[in-house]
Amino acid sequence: MFVLLKILLYLFRPLVWILILFIAGIITRNQRKRRVLFTVALLALVFFTNPFLIRKCIGLYEAKEVPMDTLPKYNAGILLGGMVSYSKYDDKGYFNPASDRFIETALLFKTGHINKVIVAAGNGYITKNNFREALFIKERLTQIGIPAEDIYTDTSSRNTLENARFSKKIIDTFHIQGPYLLISSAMHLPRAQRVFKKAGVDTDLYPCDFVAKRISNNFFEDYILPSSYALPQWDALIKEWVGTITYKMTGNG
Repeated sequence: MFVLLKILLYLFRPLVWILILFIAGIITRNQRKRRVLFTVALLALVFFTNPFLIRKCIGLYEAKEVPMDTLPKYNAGILLGGMVSYSKYDDKGYFNPASDRFIETALLFKTGHINKVIVAAGNGYITKNNFREALFIKERLTQIGIPAEDIYTDTSSRNTLENARFSKKIIDTFHIQGPYLLISSAMHLPRAQRVFKKAGVDTDLYPCDFVAKRISNNFFEDYILPSSYALPQWDALIKEWVGTITYKMTGNG
C-alpha cells in the first residue's frame, strides 16, 4: 500500500495531466483534436494555478482552528511527522514549511496542555536511508528543555496508517493513559483522526500549519492572476483525498 499510494500520488498530480494533454496535442496530426487538447490543457492550467480556488477548496477541507487557551489538559500529545525533510547530500534533516507542528507541540507542552509527547515519524521515503524524523524531532525538543523521558518515539512508520498502529503500540507498551491530542497540519488531520480511531486510539484534534490562511489574499491580483504556488497545494489536497479513499476502501479509515 505504501508504494501504491506513492505511485498514485504522482499520477494524480494536476501538472502531470496538463503536460500529458499538451504533449498529446503536439503529437496528434488531427487539427481538431489538437485544438481540443490544447484548449483543455490551457483551461486546466488556469484552473489549477488560481490561488483563490485552491484557497477555498483547502479552507473547506482543513480542520477548524482550536484556540490553545480553550484546551483541557491531555496526558499525551501525538505529533505526526512530515515537518522535516531529509537531504541526501549532507545526510541531515531540515525543518520544512510544516514545522508549525513542532512549534505548537512545544508550546502545548510548555503551557501544560500535554504531559507527554509521542512523536510518530519514521521514514516516508521510497529510497533507503537511515534518517529517522522522530529522532531529529526528539533531539530538538530536548534542546528547548522538554525532558527526554517525556518523549516517546515511533521511528518505524512510513505513512499515516503506520503512524496510528505504532502509536497504539507505544501507548499499550508504556501504559500511557488518555486523553490524547492529535497534532498535525490542519489539512492532514481529518484523514488522520479517522485512521487513528480505526486503530483504537480516540483523539481530539489540534490543527496547525493552516495552508489556506497562508495563501495570499491581500490584493486583487491574488484572486485572478495565476500562481505557481497553487500547484503544489493541489498536490497536497489531492494526496489527502486519495489517501482517504484508499484507506476507506481497505477498511483502515
